[in-house]
Amino acid sequence: MQVIVTGATGFVGRHVVTALLARQHLVTAVARNLDTARQLPWFEQVKFITSDLGKLHGGVRDQLGEADLIVHLAWPGLPNYRGLFHFEKNLPEAYSFLSAAIQEGYSRLLVVGTCFEYGRQQGCLSENLNTNPDNPYGLSKDTLRKFLELLQYERPFKLQWCRLFYMFGAGQNPKSLLAQLDTALERGDDSFPMSGGEQIRDFLPVTEIARRIVQLIEHPEAEGVFNICSGQPISIRKLVENRVREVGGQIKLQLGVYPYPDYEPFAFWGDTSKYSNFENQL
Repeated sequence: MQVIVTGATGFVGRHVVTALLARQHLVTAVARNLDTARQLPWFEQVKFITSDLGKLHGGVRDQLGEADLIVHLAWPGLPNYRGLFHFEKNLPEAYSFLSAAIQEGYSRLLVVGTCFEYGRQQGCLSENLNTNPDNPYGLSKDTLRKFLELLQYERPFKLQWCRLFYMFGAGQNPKSLLAQLDTALERGDDSFPMSGGEQIRDFLPVTEIARRIVQLIEHPEAEGVFNICSGQPISIRKLVENRVREVGGQIKLQLGVYPYPDYEPFAFWGDTSKYSNFENQL
């Protein structure tokens, strides 16, 4: 299968490309920074295209080539979830690119969304719930999905929407929780400042997220929205304690130093029933 991956050098993208190549797929990797791409182990195994999709006005097929589907992971500006640029810039650019691709004959899209589409709903969140985003990032992703679903009425195409929850692993943002913890452990810090740690989240290794995305890529009959998550609620404190134990480190947790985030509910995790049912049928 020939697959175009946008945002190929990002945290998720680099692992999706790795997983695709491991399954013998042909990959056209698209990203803005050639130097970053050259540092990745798969660079010589893909067709790499340097492109800012926001400046790609028409001629998508001429510039990116033939493919069985486009996997759209590109989304600048993360992890700033509150920036207005998400709907002022990223949303219109993403829709312009994807709608142009469909108009030019690409017949399949897989696009990543976010658990923030659910807004402040708490507990176990299933794909059947109405979305109600309350930060610019979640609003923009949710709106993009709705735009694409409406576009399907005008020009039918297959759409898979992967709603990602929290993730960790190689290449994660250095400002993310576990990346900061690993840095503190490597430095031999005596303590690690954090929030109270009682908020409940859903974490999955980014390599497993990539595996699940590739599994959906290989099965175009599986359409619609899929939660990509563990389905296992865990407190942030427990997550951190597990990581310290895993690496055999010694560090004191300074709880309550930082306030709880004001852009997400206190306790939520994903319902994996839909993805599990799909996987069990393979």
